[in-house]
Amino acid sequence: MSSIRFYILASLAERGPMHGHALVALAEQEHVHEWTDISVGGLYGAARRLLAERLIEVVRTEKQGNYPERQVFGITDAGRVALRVLQRDALTELNWRHDPVDLAISRLDPERLDELEAVIRDRRDRLAAVLEHRREHNASIRRYLTVAEALGTRHGIHRLEAELAWHDELLAAIPDIVRDERTRQKDPS
Repeated sequence: MSSIRFYILASLAERGPMHGHALVALAEQEHVHEWTDISVGGLYGAARRLLAERLIEVVRTEKQGNYPERQVFGITDAGRVALRVLQRDALTELNWRHDPVDLAISRLDPERLDELEAVIRDRRDRLAAVLEHRREHNASIRRYLTVAEALGTRHGIHRLEAELAWHDELLAAIPDIVRDERTRQKDPS
């Protein structure tokens, strides 16, 4: 599911025709980069792709002063159908990706086992700093968010908290992991 496609189609359906700069301004105003995987800078390219797919169309061209002409986009009937599918999929499909750290933990360098605790502790501390920064930042933008958008930012906080808890569990298990790795090195069978 493409969040950026969903965002553009939903914005045009809810707010009516807009030019690319207005879409970018709306995304910045709504702080979408704070609670989605959308890169605000990617909106122009995504709009061009939606235009090529005929999910949006140019409804008019505007020119103000010496500024270049701007195409104003509107959602098409096909775009509305696509939006309904994207919305249903976003609400019903689970989106889970494996973290490469899990593979790295299962394939440790036997020559560097003594460094494992320090590496994981550093990773955990950086994660805790990210969590603290996100909490502070979310508090500072809360007044600008809708109830649903605020819940989206909280979802990110909960995911970070779960990740931090897992890192604490991993740190507690490091002596056992190291002992197991060293035992397996001695007994190759």
